[in-house]
Amino acid sequence: MKVEIWSDFACPFCYIGKRNFEAGLKEFGKDVEVEYRSFELDPNAPVQYDQTMDEILAEKYGMTIEKAKSMNNQVSAQAKTVGLDYHFDTMIPTNTFDAHRLLQFAKTKGTAERLKETLLHAYFTESKNLGDHETLATIAASTGLDKTEVLDMLASDAFAADVRDDEQTGASLGIQGVPFFVINEKYGVSGAQPAASFTEVLTKVWNEENPLTMLNKSDSDGECCSGGSCNC
Repeated sequence: MKVEIWSDFACPFCYIGKRNFEAGLKEFGKDVEVEYRSFELDPNAPVQYDQTMDEILAEKYGMTIEKAKSMNNQVSAQAKTVGLDYHFDTMIPTNTFDAHRLLQFAKTKGTAERLKETLLHAYFTESKNLGDHETLATIAASTGLDKTEVLDMLASDAFAADVRDDEQTGASLGIQGVPFFVINEKYGVSGAQPAASFTEVLTKVWNEENPLTMLNKSDSDGECCSGGSCNC
């Protein structure tokens, strides 16, 4: 079974959804291949903002700073329920395209899942600037990648096409928001669903694609009970 996850590093619900998915996957208890796909919430976002996260949210939805701060506090409270610590007051908004290129590069090195987690933690908890190449390279090095190689990659346009391919594939599937989970290229789950929902979906898909094979006919000799009667 394979699960592809479209998400963005600037998406607070993507990190929450990741935690819920991981908990649901653990309860499911079977081997699943997981691949993280690229999705940009705002491809036109600048690398540097002169606004805080509260100010950006207030401007985007035409609300007061106080209302925006309250909404971000609610998201932070939700994150805490799955063990995550968000700091919207010091978070550094930026364009995430280069972070996605780095993720694509990490896939070729077998470190994508570790990098994904580390980048999300760096952004939401440590208030690191994911638009800065030096910062990205330092984070990458902490996951086992070569810092110099990462800096050279980021200085080029390498893996840009891979990011765009993921985004185009997502668009062809009708994905407009993240997180979005695609199971076996057939089943879709949208949003940061509770852990139990992921367990239920994974179990349902597994049972559908791995039906029980009977080794004897139902009417063969052998004693059993069914529907309140025995000796069926």
